[in-house]
Amino acid sequence: MSVNKEIKKITTNTLQKMKTAGEKISMITAYDFSFAQIFDKSGIDIILVGDSASNVMAGHETTLPITLDQMIYHAQSVVRGVSRSLVVVDLPFGSYQGNSREALNSAIKVMKETGGHAIKLEGGEHEAESIKRIVNSGVPVMGHLGLTPQSIYKFGTYTVRAKEEIEAEQLKKDALLLQEAGCFALVLEKIPAKLAAEVSISLRIPTIGIGAGGACDGQVLVMHDMLGINTAFKPRFLRQYLNMSEQITGAVQQYIKDVKEGDFPNEEEQY
Repeated sequence: MSVNKEIKKITTNTLQKMKTAGEKISMITAYDFSFAQIFDKSGIDIILVGDSASNVMAGHETTLPITLDQMIYHAQSVVRGVSRSLVVVDLPFGSYQGNSREALNSAIKVMKETGGHAIKLEGGEHEAESIKRIVNSGVPVMGHLGLTPQSIYKFGTYTVRAKEEIEAEQLKKDALLLQEAGCFALVLEKIPAKLAAEVSISLRIPTIGIGAGGACDGQVLVMHDMLGINTAFKPRFLRQYLNMSEQITGAVQQYIKDVKEGDFPNEEEQY
């Protein structure tokens, strides 16, 4: 699909208008210039520079090890490839929890050094003060509730969150708190579809789901999962649109064969 050059840049205001109009929001992760450029030209609404870079780019088991400076490096690379999409940058574990001043400093550092358009952080009522402080400084904030991967050792599992009534009620309360704190959107990760629908209806701001059903105002997937670069991760919520792992393996094996047999380079590929 080619994108009309007259299409304006996506802003937080655009997303609010999309929710009001009932137009679904598309979001995907990216971590480098080349893929960001492709996604932007494809017409994606939001590019998330996710702390999932810790997993898919650096090979860590969790999102916890990635640093603020490493996130800034990835975000700088992504921003250079984008002319239309809204770029949201994750604040990594340890850069904002429990200290609103540190949270504000981290958010400002990301915005100043990357050219990104917004930050995202995980957590509910405990992070409301930090979110207010960041938003009041002029930095847009996307919230994140449900399964929050930075808290994986607290949960002890990646299973669906908020299935029990007490946790579901807390999530609904947190969603309203984050809206009032100034978040322009919320990611809802791996929660029952019925609960996600209730939250989405209750909020003025858009919800972006991942494993949270079709009633959310938008959807997000990790590029490595959606494109089949990483084939080991196969949760129910993932739709794999390509099998790049297989395609790349085949191409590289063909290249190796051509080199070994002296077929590459041929006469036309030489000076």
